[in-house]
Amino acid sequence: MAGRIEDYALIGDMQTAALVCRDGTADWLCLPRFDSHAAFAGLLGTEEHGFWRVGPAHPSGAAPPPADRRRYRGDSLVLESEWDTPRGTVRVIDFMPPRDGAPQLIRIVEGVSGRVPMRSALRMRFSYGRVVPWVHKVGDRTVAVAGPDSVWLDTTADTFGKDLTTYADFTVSPGERVAFTISWQPSHGEPPALPDPEGSLEATEEFWREWVEHCTYHGPYRDAVVRSLITLKALTYAPTGGIVAAPTTSLPEEIGGVRNWDYRYTWLRDAAITLSSLLRTGYREEARAWREWLLRAVAGDPENLQIMYGIAGERELGEAELPWLPGYENSSPVRVGNGAADQLQLDVYGEVTEALHLAHMTGLARNDYASLLQLRLIGYLEDHWNEPDEGIWEVRGPRRHFVHSKVMAWVAVDRTIKLIESGDVDGPLERWRELRDDIHRDVCEKGYDKERNTFTQSYGSKELDASLLLIPQMGFLPPDDKRVIGTIEAIQRELSTPDGFVLRYPTAGEEAGVDGLEGDEGAFLACSFWLADDLAMIGRVDEARQLFEKLLGLRNDLGLLAEEWDPRLQRQVGNFPQAFSHVPLIDTALRLTASSAFGG
Repeated sequence: MAGRIEDYALIGDMQTAALVCRDGTADWLCLPRFDSHAAFAGLLGTEEHGFWRVGPAHPSGAAPPPADRRRYRGDSLVLESEWDTPRGTVRVIDFMPPRDGAPQLIRIVEGVSGRVPMRSALRMRFSYGRVVPWVHKVGDRTVAVAGPDSVWLDTTADTFGKDLTTYADFTVSPGERVAFTISWQPSHGEPPALPDPEGSLEATEEFWREWVEHCTYHGPYRDAVVRSLITLKALTYAPTGGIVAAPTTSLPEEIGGVRNWDYRYTWLRDAAITLSSLLRTGYREEARAWREWLLRAVAGDPENLQIMYGIAGERELGEAELPWLPGYENSSPVRVGNGAADQLQLDVYGEVTEALHLAHMTGLARNDYASLLQLRLIGYLEDHWNEPDEGIWEVRGPRRHFVHSKVMAWVAVDRTIKLIESGDVDGPLERWRELRDDIHRDVCEKGYDKERNTFTQSYGSKELDASLLLIPQMGFLPPDDKRVIGTIEAIQRELSTPDGFVLRYPTAGEEAGVDGLEGDEGAFLACSFWLADDLAMIGRVDEARQLFEKLLGLRNDLGLLAEEWDPRLQRQVGNFPQAFSHVPLIDTALRLTASSAFGG
């Protein structure tokens, strides 16, 4: 059985990623890309679906012991796990070197004290655990081959096969190090180069050390911000600049439920807000790469803008179910692909335009096509902003006039007006000023409940929605507007958990809710950070800081967050780690630091 979601650590090479549990088991790894088929899919099934465990030897049938300590080495993505055993202490160092050739997962076992018996157990299963490979020796190397894939195991330890698993049993003494490396290669290609584990470790630490030095944030929450930035960097597909929402699929929003989605793609919304956080913390190169990815993905067809794309800009992301996988803690179905790619979500135009505007305002080198794209996006919105859509939360029920979607349409027009006013582009300034006013008026008249003094989820509805917390942050209304304050307080009353965290919107349990789905979900962490932002903006800075620090307390011991928090089970749920949780963590830290600087 897989560990709790928060029991996992992330390691990656900015092209794919692995999740390693406290007991030394790598339960998730897709090769060679984030969105490739998984070679280890035990996270969504059992050990039969692929895993790699390296840790102290334990009796057959007994649960492997969890590490007594683990940490990342400084500001890096190099994981260290330590076990104290009756025979001594041992350390396992796990990492994936930034790629210069074949993707590699390297695990170095180091003796600390005593003589500790160790075991490596590697069970490769291609195609999400469905395909058992042909495993054989090529000289001193072990290779697993199936169809287009091959994975090569290199180690100085003696290996043997049993029960369709490759084992190595060995003992380490103080200072002794035994390395294991798996490398992926197309099965029709030449064998990958022999690895250099120690040299790769040094190079990987140096890469992260140099990258973190560019961070311009030096406030009181620096450790949390830097760990979130490293996580966002790890979720960036280096060859293209695309940013995945998470490296996993189908980790449930409700344990045992059906709200299980594939997040290994680039959502324009998530990527745009990630770009915003990277720009404001000094990472201009990542912002430039994302802008170039956007321009390639959208190409000459902004009228058919998708809400998400593949990491190289692919448009076809057809959704399918994998019935041979029982799902994380029997949360089924397991899905790959994402049917929401075909939805209409008007808010995306606002997020993309806001990101391009911020890039322009922070001095990112001008790109004429980016400005042209912005104008064409507004040309599309001019004709479609008043249509119903599926909204930010990708509801699978009927389309509605979601207030957040209209607000973000206003943002798109407003930021483009500012671009024209700066003199960098020409456009129908007066006509779009009128459009901006029309959208604003429409939202205030149709999306606001005067009796309750709150904006609502959609026109004519009574439900609330946490995305309304973005109204003051986007500048749609000032923070001291009574309608803004009323909305914040209504969300605190109606969408907050007893812990003070925030639900996205009401769900209906066994009946289909406003999103067209049965079941419930946990508190959405991004929304909870948004509430902290709003509280700071309306002058309730101490309350904001308390909520923020409570949210920081939900991170696992390595500083990582999933998508949601289950207040009933007191555990993380949803895909992990989630960019959409780490981005607002950074944003809120910046806001609270600025509030403190100005005496807030």
